[in-house]
Amino acid sequence: MGCLKSKPATDYPNKTLSIVETVYQDKNIDKIELNKLGDVKKLNHVNNTNPKLNAYNKLPPIGLQQTYKAKFDPKVTTKYDIKALIGKGCHSRVVRVENKASKQPYAIKVIDRVKAGDMCESELNVLRRVRHPNIIRLVEVIESVKKLYLVVELATGGELFERIITKVYFTETDAVKTLKMILNGASYLHSLGIAHRDLKPENILYYHPGADSKLLITDFGLSGFGVMSTTCGTPEYIAPEVLARQPYTCQVDVWAIGVITFILLSGTVPFEDDNRSRLYRSILKAKYYYDTDHWKDTSQSARDFIDSLLVVDPSKRLTSAMALKHPWITNPPSTGSSSMTNSSKDMSGSGHPPVSTTASAASTGVNSNEQSSSVRCSEKGRCVFVCLVLDWSGPN
Repeated sequence: MGCLKSKPATDYPNKTLSIVETVYQDKNIDKIELNKLGDVKKLNHVNNTNPKLNAYNKLPPIGLQQTYKAKFDPKVTTKYDIKALIGKGCHSRVVRVENKASKQPYAIKVIDRVKAGDMCESELNVLRRVRHPNIIRLVEVIESVKKLYLVVELATGGELFERIITKVYFTETDAVKTLKMILNGASYLHSLGIAHRDLKPENILYYHPGADSKLLITDFGLSGFGVMSTTCGTPEYIAPEVLARQPYTCQVDVWAIGVITFILLSGTVPFEDDNRSRLYRSILKAKYYYDTDHWKDTSQSARDFIDSLLVVDPSKRLTSAMALKHPWITNPPSTGSSSMTNSSKDMSGSGHPPVSTTASAASTGVNSNEQSSSVRCSEKGRCVFVCLVLDWSGPN
């Protein structure tokens, strides 16, 4: 299914509201006509699944380092030492760097402006305007004719996705702690009229590897503002109103958080099917199941929270601000936990397999072959969203 071109949505706020200003910019950059993603015939999935890539890998052998660094604009290498490649995508790559003066480590997302088109502008428009403890912080922007360099704070704790795979399940206490941070970040975005539109465990990072690490929402390439109509996102997390091609708002993120909650407590996705038509029908009807083996020890309050988010009618769905006040979030069971075991048994009547893992290796460097045997490795959990953005036409 292609990303359908629809009526333009409300424009982003005026650039005068930017918190972060461009540090360097070529004078003729605005004169360049950037290609749209619709011109790209093939897209690889956003994060390369090469398990050898991680935040602390070394650069290529010495003989190749100069060639590698030469790919960066001199305005970048003058200020930053390029330390390591964190990950690669179809139109971007992320490197770990160190500020030469302060020795402070950062990450730089290098975006190909021609290949990314409006997606890079969407991400920049959002990051320039936000400042919140649970949203990746933009430090500065370096622009050239062909590349956009986003210098952001360095998150070294890996993805929430990987933490789910490692823990196998989250206790209710841990799940609530995690969800509070996600909801706080999402609620802040929504108060500004911004929808992320691709919230999922792969786009939520831990600031450091410790158990007490804060979470950071990242990857705003599909973000939008106001009332939108473009069909985009990751299929398993897409809200019904998006699939129904109805105008929608930031309530689509709340649906995605409901899916994330389901995953945290059970290790399975509520909506999963190899056949996309059946998958979409299940989403449109909010057809999901609480399997006895997975959910028998989970509190009714936790299920009620999920049921309050996975509501087909967005007007009856809790908002992110309301979700923060739900009894399960404000007063979770002290010992409540889900009952996920090390078996790979599907959910009764639902056919839902455990969460797929192969693609999580991109930014964490974890080899899927080394994951728990309870996890079924699959590409589709993270790759399929690409099919929805082939005809991307901007932040509509």
